[in-house]
Amino acid sequence: MKYDSLCVSAIRALSIDMINRAKSGHPGMALDAAPLAYTLFSRFLTADPKHPDWIKRDRFVLSAGHASAMLYSLLHIAGYAVTMDDLKNFRQLGSKTPGHPEYGVTPGVDCTSGPLGQGISQAVGMAIAETHLRALYPDSDDLFSHYTYCLCGDGCLQEGVSCEAAALAAKLKLNKLILIYDANQSTLDGPSSWTFEEDVGMRFRALGWNFIHVTDGNDIEALAAALDSARHSDSPTLIQMDTLIGYGSVNQGTSKTHGAPLGLEDGEHAKKVYGWDYPPFVVPDEVYMTMRESFQLRGETAYAEWEKAKQAYFVKHPEASNLIDESLSHQDINRVFKGAPAFDKAKDEATRSISGSLLNLVQQELPNLIGGSADVASSVKTDIKGGVDYSPAHREGTVLRFGIREFAMASVCNGIALHGGLRTYCGSFMVFADYFKAAIRMSALQHLPVVYLMSHDSIAVGEDGPTHQPVEQLAMLRSIPNLAVYRPADAVETAAAYRAAFTATDHPTVIILTRQKVPQLLDSSDAKTTDGGYIVSKEKRTPMATVIASGSEVSLAIEAQKRLLQDGIDIRVVSMPELNIFLSQPKKYQKEVLGSPRDKRLYIEMCTPYGPFALADDVMCVNAFGASGPASQVMEKMGFTVDRVVERVRRVVARPLERD
Repeated sequence: MKYDSLCVSAIRALSIDMINRAKSGHPGMALDAAPLAYTLFSRFLTADPKHPDWIKRDRFVLSAGHASAMLYSLLHIAGYAVTMDDLKNFRQLGSKTPGHPEYGVTPGVDCTSGPLGQGISQAVGMAIAETHLRALYPDSDDLFSHYTYCLCGDGCLQEGVSCEAAALAAKLKLNKLILIYDANQSTLDGPSSWTFEEDVGMRFRALGWNFIHVTDGNDIEALAAALDSARHSDSPTLIQMDTLIGYGSVNQGTSKTHGAPLGLEDGEHAKKVYGWDYPPFVVPDEVYMTMRESFQLRGETAYAEWEKAKQAYFVKHPEASNLIDESLSHQDINRVFKGAPAFDKAKDEATRSISGSLLNLVQQELPNLIGGSADVASSVKTDIKGGVDYSPAHREGTVLRFGIREFAMASVCNGIALHGGLRTYCGSFMVFADYFKAAIRMSALQHLPVVYLMSHDSIAVGEDGPTHQPVEQLAMLRSIPNLAVYRPADAVETAAAYRAAFTATDHPTVIILTRQKVPQLLDSSDAKTTDGGYIVSKEKRTPMATVIASGSEVSLAIEAQKRLLQDGIDIRVVSMPELNIFLSQPKKYQKEVLGSPRDKRLYIEMCTPYGPFALADDVMCVNAFGASGPASQVMEKMGFTVDRVVERVRRVVARPLERD
């Protein structure tokens, strides 16, 4: 097009101006990848700036989120609600243009990115969602069909999660996923050759990807030809484009341009290289006009056509249309069971098994639910009876087989949730939450209602030993903001946790489950579980102490309560399925539930004591990595027996009451 060069220079100049004004930012990739970003938006990507959440839009994921200045500049000239003042406020508190792209903050940003590699795996999730929605609803290509584009750098490809996700994408033949690799030969510390000399093309070909190499990242026609070819591939495509980091700077090609402003002098030098002769933050009308006549017009036309197709579809498929409407507006949550399912109070059962039954029920209620586990479905009980595996031959399948790829699994689920129209979950052993904590954090940061089912929750795992016995993971999970962490004690509490998880719309939920069987509690409460904590076994008259517990330890506390009452020691037992929710309750409610003062409380959990000390001075927890042996012997060794609880409560009761 006539003004291609001018538009690319505008993106580069704005990026320089933004970073210089903020005195902070990453010019390197923003400058060298600008031709690709412009080519993609002006010639290929279909989206409507007036409807940035449109379900059928092409997705663009900037996995290398440090190049955010380039993205914000592009969104501005492409017509999104990103003003010149927003660009001037780059990296400033409360602005629409934060240091790294944040979903929900900037119109046109399709996912939060910056932690390298996770953008790629979230893009894989988006590509899965696109294929699944088209298969889920009959004749729905006109409603959901789109491409997913992702731009990454050396750092993204060095992170292991990108290879996990890329292998999965190839196995699933996600041919509408296009990954562009900015091979600028540099990382933050120095040349990428210090740590990275592999043949990336060979790696991706070995995984099963289509590979295209563009040797000049400034060649718009070559980039356009590569993108066009990728769109016709029967496999996911990696386009490698060779560039010079910080193109135009006196330090181009070096890591000096990666993460520091060019400054006024070098910024002016770079602009001269581009032939740019405009004041800071000034963009000529020709640039806006070019993006208006290409990107914006294409998007507006496509959106109008989609509206017509949607109306026609709703006439032809009213039942499917109702579910589509519900899923896009989060009204699908109204389908999740209202009352607690009936459970046999006389039957001891592991909460992982209860979870399996509940998951099958929710899958029946939510046809738009898709998820799976990292090769532990039989153990975590995420198998769906009669379920169909999602595969290239069965895009309608609702069961995802992630393989032993925990990090990619969780990040892919983030991408599915970001896409819209679907709800998702994934399962693993709790101890391996360490492998995908970074993705759980991204779920919480992006306010995504991903459900994490984690079993084998304590030292009661037994024979598998300390490598498989989580002790510190519960505290870690509880420390993540905007994450609900339920550790239910029985079937009733598990059902309540399920309802809370699958009706959430603005936060993820972890449900922590036992491997061992637990008794069904006499007075467990479906309604009170979601208050975080409640009295599960009341004292007979006046509590002499309060024992607080979660999960399997609740029944242990109740057994101790019975033993102590025989000796005239009257205690209260409080179940604490969600500690953070309880701590957010009004102080009056907390006081009513806990009953006893702090120094007359004992908190029991088979984990490290970080968290329980918020409610009690006496804590019975684990400060070791467990042991290998039968579960009953391990718990006895670590002190989790009725006798030991009785002994600890006696000490609490006997201690003189402290006064402030």
